[in-house]
Amino acid sequence: MKKLITVIFLLCFNLIVRADEGMWVLYLLGDKVYNDMVKKGLKLSREQIYSMNKASLKDAIVIFGGGCTGEVVSREGLIFTNHHCGYGAIAAASSVEKNYLRDGFWAKSKNEEIPAPSLSVQFLVRIEDVTPSVEKELAGLSGSAWSAKLQEVSQRIVKNATEGTGYEARVVPFYRGNQFLLFVYERYRDVRLVGTPPESIGKFGGDTDNWEWPRHTGDFAVFRVYADKNGKPAAYSPDNVPLRPKYHLPVSIKGVKENDFTMVLGYPGSTNRYETSYGVKLKTDVENPAIVRLRDVRLRLMFDEMKKDPAVRLQLASSYASIANYWKFFDGEAKQLLKYDVYGQKKAAEETFKQWAKGKPEYENLMAEFEKAYAAWLPYAKHRIYLNEGILGSPLAAYGASLLALERALTRKPANPEEINRIAENVNRARTSFLENENKASDERILAATCHMFYTDIARDQHPEEFFRWLRTAYGDPQDESTYTRFASDVFRKTMILDDTRWQQFISKPDSSTLQNDLLCRYVFSFIKNYNNRFGLYAAEFNNRINDLGRLYMKGIMQMNPQLVSYPDANFTMRLSYGSVKPYRPRDGVIYDYTCTITGVLEKYKPGDYEFDLPKELIEAANKKDFGIYKDARLNNLVVCFITNNDITGGNSGSPVLNGNGELIGLAFDGNYEALSHKIAFDKDMNRTICVDVRYVLWCIDKLGGAKHIINELTLR
Repeated sequence: MKKLITVIFLLCFNLIVRADEGMWVLYLLGDKVYNDMVKKGLKLSREQIYSMNKASLKDAIVIFGGGCTGEVVSREGLIFTNHHCGYGAIAAASSVEKNYLRDGFWAKSKNEEIPAPSLSVQFLVRIEDVTPSVEKELAGLSGSAWSAKLQEVSQRIVKNATEGTGYEARVVPFYRGNQFLLFVYERYRDVRLVGTPPESIGKFGGDTDNWEWPRHTGDFAVFRVYADKNGKPAAYSPDNVPLRPKYHLPVSIKGVKENDFTMVLGYPGSTNRYETSYGVKLKTDVENPAIVRLRDVRLRLMFDEMKKDPAVRLQLASSYASIANYWKFFDGEAKQLLKYDVYGQKKAAEETFKQWAKGKPEYENLMAEFEKAYAAWLPYAKHRIYLNEGILGSPLAAYGASLLALERALTRKPANPEEINRIAENVNRARTSFLENENKASDERILAATCHMFYTDIARDQHPEEFFRWLRTAYGDPQDESTYTRFASDVFRKTMILDDTRWQQFISKPDSSTLQNDLLCRYVFSFIKNYNNRFGLYAAEFNNRINDLGRLYMKGIMQMNPQLVSYPDANFTMRLSYGSVKPYRPRDGVIYDYTCTITGVLEKYKPGDYEFDLPKELIEAANKKDFGIYKDARLNNLVVCFITNNDITGGNSGSPVLNGNGELIGLAFDGNYEALSHKIAFDKDMNRTICVDVRYVLWCIDKLGGAKHIINELTLR
């Protein structure tokens, strides 16, 4: 194992460098990667990008919320990120009377900035290699024992690294569990909304333009991080002051041209570039089609209600946007995997591996073991999707699932009153949050539709038989859609979860009989227990087996080809990708330029449309060509978005796009439809990162928002 770790580090110095592909760990940035970056246009030293002891670019990059990236752009803790990353906080700050999603918002002073209690930002403090400590204790283990020991060892390492510091830390596996790095963070919880364009700018194009190029979306929002008077993290307080960061990004208004060097720093969420052909086939044949079908129904039923009432549209906006984003992704991913025959590519790679593995006992039967593991799991794969995306796709049902822990505590012998009270308090708090976002009209239809779909699409021998027998007796033929309509109506009328009086009576003195007889709980518990008791073991065995095989496969791949491009899969740790501004050809006879302008925004404008409406202030300013210092000299126009061939994925939303001097030139916010297979297979010809041009961001803040004071905070170059 020690030799393997040496190989991993050496890979950073012995690789096939390609400027477009790769999400590089800053801590492991080797000579060949760095030298290639310099050759392509980087003007910074390695220490200016990542340093433990001096201020560097990494000190300006934050984890924003739970799954995005942001960047510090001023000496007073100003943060730029994507509009869709701040969407939930903007919606939460809005009301029908003060609808900041619809109308936008710009604080005229720091006193007007709006607290966003749901948000936090995390700064990376340091990275350490802890592989020797971890591998020693994992030696000889596999399956659940390996995972349990990793958790135990990780907790001990984290405790030692953070005790008495106020920091947080995570031990993260790399290369499928062949290397382990410790990431230490400092979290700030006082984050405030400074400004946002109206949704008609920040989400312009909606679902129609999502993942598409050309794109004309002003996908940005502005927040600020606050600290106590000593600059340390603190809960929200009027006495807190803007954070003085170690480093903030300068902002370039020079603009971009073709082949300009670009660098993206951020937190890509997940990729699976070393997936097997068996995993690809499971995705294209089972998982993605099931997810798309279920999300399609949920979105349609939500949108039906959103069209009727502005208040409902505001209430469901964040949830709808989240579901819709990956509805289109899963659909496009499956289509692109099939279009480019990624399955065939993987099979060819596996044949090469099998030839190399002959005579090597550790590896020679590896692909056959993969085949057996997938064959054993395949009959139950759709069931898991239909439970999580279908049955629990109803918000009421999802909340009901959280009560299962309370039922277990109530039925455990002997009962533990302290445990019962703790769980009861937790679910009671969660109910308050659930009710704030619950739209009964759409949810009732979602519950009916997804239950019907489960009955129709999942093999009968996997059904919760007792539930469907009862349903037939109480409501009618399970094949009839109206049966589910009647059932869902009763659930929403009769469940104590939606009745404050009955709920308070229950939660003040919870008992298992009341809980189990509640119509909603009876429904949800039936499906979850059916899955857990009959198929959960298969899922656990499959996951453990695939983890073990994947770890060994990765080890073998690296031994087989030490010249391999060696960046590890994305895992929501800070990464750097580099490339350049590039047009592309999506199909024969079509060339997509690398920029799009305000002219295209006006061409797409549809008055009153849900996705393509525009604020009158933008139309007036655009028609006057009032672009000021933000105008692009080459085009004599205002550039809205541009594309690069940087390698990014979900989690990179909000990431800064930097030029060779480390200056901010844009914010990454999307990928392109033609390369939606990128989590599994990077396409060097088609892959593009869609970025909102920072000059459009500044123009919206200055000319439309009238927030010149924000511009004055920035370091413009």
